[in-house]
Amino acid sequence: MAPVLDLDQLRTFVAIAESGSFTRAADAVHKTQSAVSMQMRRLEERIGRPIFSRDGRQSRLTEDGERLLAYARRIVQLNDETLAAFDEHELTGRLRFGIPDDYADRFLPEILARFARSNPRVEVTVLCQPTAMLIDSLKAGELDAAIITHVPSKASGNEQVVRREPLLWVTSARHSAHEVDVLPLALGQTTCCWRVAAVDALSNAGRPHRVLYSSWNSTAVGAAVTAGLAVSVLPESALRPGMRVLSESDGFPRLPPCEISLVRSWQQNSQLIDALCEHVVSSLDNLSVAMAAE
Repeated sequence: MAPVLDLDQLRTFVAIAESGSFTRAADAVHKTQSAVSMQMRRLEERIGRPIFSRDGRQSRLTEDGERLLAYARRIVQLNDETLAAFDEHELTGRLRFGIPDDYADRFLPEILARFARSNPRVEVTVLCQPTAMLIDSLKAGELDAAIITHVPSKASGNEQVVRREPLLWVTSARHSAHEVDVLPLALGQTTCCWRVAAVDALSNAGRPHRVLYSSWNSTAVGAAVTAGLAVSVLPESALRPGMRVLSESDGFPRLPPCEISLVRSWQQNSQLIDALCEHVVSSLDNLSVAMAAE
């Protein structure tokens, strides 16, 4: 008879892979670190191959570990979906979630995937708009929660800062727009806090500049950068292939950090919103670990 895989061991294995640490995984699955280590030894014995390799103090997946991870995620997900299908108390309903398109590419896949696995009967409507518009939508009762760029001077008191990233100067990896005497810029609209920070930093440094491209759409701004037409500023998570980061050694002044906040509806409160916000925070924590590993 073929050996049977232990679902609890697979769930712990997935937690290690997603958190990047035995210690963080132990917290996530509510076990001691020694229990987690024992589970992984037994899982390796069941598989018959090593699934972790030591790299200094870190444990990385072997090639067989990467193969197992794909199967483990599917098995755990199928188990959770099966139980959810017969759970009369499972959360159901509709949620409205907002996020600026600057963050959508990097954050949304992780947030939606994790939330859908735990709440397959919940319908999520996503609205991509600039921060200012998302705040207006929240005030109007048109959103249940949103990720926004935190601006201390405009904070509502209903925000939770969930992530901090460096704000970076970016240029094309294949062009030299950053070497032009009067620096061409591609930025958000005049009220964009990143635009204000960039213009103030250049003015204080005495660097001549002009805004050639202005848009709320991050794709349009990114296109101007990668085409070699202008320089822009972006948080670390919004960097795209074809971009090169400029530093003080390139003659560009340091920028203030970018703070990212989670904002809940002022008018609505429910288990659904609580569940979504919990998944947002845990998803961004996982992305921090993944980016640090990169």
